[in-house]
Parts: sequence; C-alpha cells; structure tokens
Amino acid sequence: MNAVTLDQLQEYLPFLIPIILVEMALMITALVHVLRHKNYRFGNRILWVVLVVCLQIVGPIVYFTIGRGEE
Repeated sequence: MNAVTLDQLQEYLPFLIPIILVEMALMITALVHVLRHKNYRFGNRILWVVLVVCLQIVGPIVYFTIGRGEE
C-alpha cells in the first residue's frame, strides 16, 4: 500500500483547494435551505441533511435538482 507523501500532496494541492471550497459552499448552501424550508418533494428534513453531508458534492446537487420542494 502506497502512502501519500508530503511532496505528492503539495503537488495536487492547487487542484484540491478549489474543489474543496466549491464542495463546502454547495454543502452549506444546501444545508441552510434544508433547515429553513419544510416542504420537500421526497423524504424529510433528516434524510436530506444526512444526504447533503454524507454524499459530499453529489448530495447537494441531488437535493437542488429533485429534493427541493415548492417555495
């Protein structure tokens, strides 16, 4: 099993930081929306919070495309 060295991490860091920032912004936006609204097309608040947090970038995208209810 290969361990990631510090040099390898520093090499990929310029690519990882923007991805991490986008993922965090998307997750926070989705969580705020989930916690402020009570209407969802599918599921309930607990389900969406778990999906948004655990599925990283996919969870918020799924929430905004199919889970978000009518305003």
